[in-house]
Amino acid sequence: MQDNLPELRDIHLPTDTISLFPLAYGWWVILSIIIGAVVLFFAVRCLLKKSKKRYALKLLSQVQNEGLSAAVKMSEILRRICVYKYKNAAALFGKDWIDFLNGHAKYKLEGKAADLLRDAPYIGSQSSVYNQEDVKELYLFCKNWIGDNL
Repeated sequence: MQDNLPELRDIHLPTDTISLFPLAYGWWVILSIIIGAVVLFFAVRCLLKKSKKRYALKLLSQVQNEGLSAAVKMSEILRRICVYKYKNAAALFGKDWIDFLNGHAKYKLEGKAADLLRDAPYIGSQSSVYNQEDVKELYLFCKNWIGDNL
């Protein structure tokens, strides 16, 4: 019988450790899916936030030229935002309502425009106490308030 032992060689262990990189293609796919999901989540969240503001500003611009009845609708729009964002403020009325709005705004509502917002549901459309300038000032306040709070 022939002697095959000289042809056998010793087992050599690898000297370097096995590296984690470069990753296989499957790991790159999983990593890209996770990054894409995170980016999509924040993009959708940003769009939803901006769409609420855009919707409120659209409602506000629709009621801008309705005269004194616009003040009632502006107050309703502000209350709808408060129902969404500031739950306990939706039940406020009178001076407390004006103080709450001023507390959450950079531009303060004062004078006849504040009185118009407070008294609008109770005055008739033919009243001469308030004029169109008061409604415009109230509109600007509402627009700024929506921009600051949504």
